[in-house]
Amino acid sequence: MTAPTPALLTYLLQQVSRSFYTSLRILPRAVRRQISLAYLLARASDTIADTQVVSLDRRLGALRLLRERILGVHQKPLGLGQLAQHQSSPAERALLQRVEEAISMLDELSKDDQQLLRAVLQTITSGQELDLIRFAGASVENIIALATDLELDDYTYRVAGCVGEFWTRLCRAHLFPKAALDDSRLLAQAVRFGKGLQLVNILRDLPEDLRHGRCYLPAAQLSAGGLQPSSLLLGETEPRFRPLYESYLTLARSHLSAGWDYTNALPRSCIRVRLACAWPILIGVRTLTRLGSVNVLQAGPRIKVTRAEVRRLVVRSILYYPFPGRWRRLYDGAVLPPRIT
Repeated sequence: MTAPTPALLTYLLQQVSRSFYTSLRILPRAVRRQISLAYLLARASDTIADTQVVSLDRRLGALRLLRERILGVHQKPLGLGQLAQHQSSPAERALLQRVEEAISMLDELSKDDQQLLRAVLQTITSGQELDLIRFAGASVENIIALATDLELDDYTYRVAGCVGEFWTRLCRAHLFPKAALDDSRLLAQAVRFGKGLQLVNILRDLPEDLRHGRCYLPAAQLSAGGLQPSSLLLGETEPRFRPLYESYLTLARSHLSAGWDYTNALPRSCIRVRLACAWPILIGVRTLTRLGSVNVLQAGPRIKVTRAEVRRLVVRSILYYPFPGRWRRLYDGAVLPPRIT
């Protein structure tokens, strides 16, 4: 296997992966390249889907061509130059301009790794495509919601739960192939891990998504509570909405708790992988706690864990790792005391 292209899997990856780069950087070399490449290609497809100044048909067409190119259906180079020109972020512009370089790196992987990457990227892009079709015509005047909890569960699987499966199968093959593990349970927990992280994003981004006409909380559940998507634009609706929102906070915590069990089921010798899993979980738990103490329908700055808090979580996790008891309590410690009102 050749050395990775430095600017593509280091600097550019850091620019587009934001906080997740911390986890990518610490991964063992045996899996870092594959996971980083999968992330980079998924980020490229996400950038295409999010380019709202380009027509829906063009974005869907570009997504399908990218998926087919990744799957090896055709070898024709992708022409994403025009899409790249519409990116306000220099990093995302460069990502689309260099996507062929990323795709070519797939051929440098083993056949088994290629198969894993192509499978997860096919699932992710199918979720992005479904998302574009589902919310076609959505606007603040015409908010479209998912229909049921089954649709929400399917969406979180396609864009994140499948990543847990991919991550686990890849690490299992390269890092601990002979470890005595319950693979079916491990994979189920991995899926919930990914779903939990995506649900955190959905719950945190609710006000912004609503103003783009998207509501990922199901219409059936809103209706049962005497609500409709458009009523969530009003901050004064929050007291009536809070019980339903709390139920999804609880679901997200449950998924992340399964992710923490997953992390602790991995061999203790896999320090880097366990840390890479622990950090997004601990950050996610902190985010959920903050969401539990604010008016979530109030438009304003996005709720997030500060960089200082992230650094403390990272340092504490490394320092506590040699002490199993203290390490396991990191999850409970990440839950901030509720605000007294």
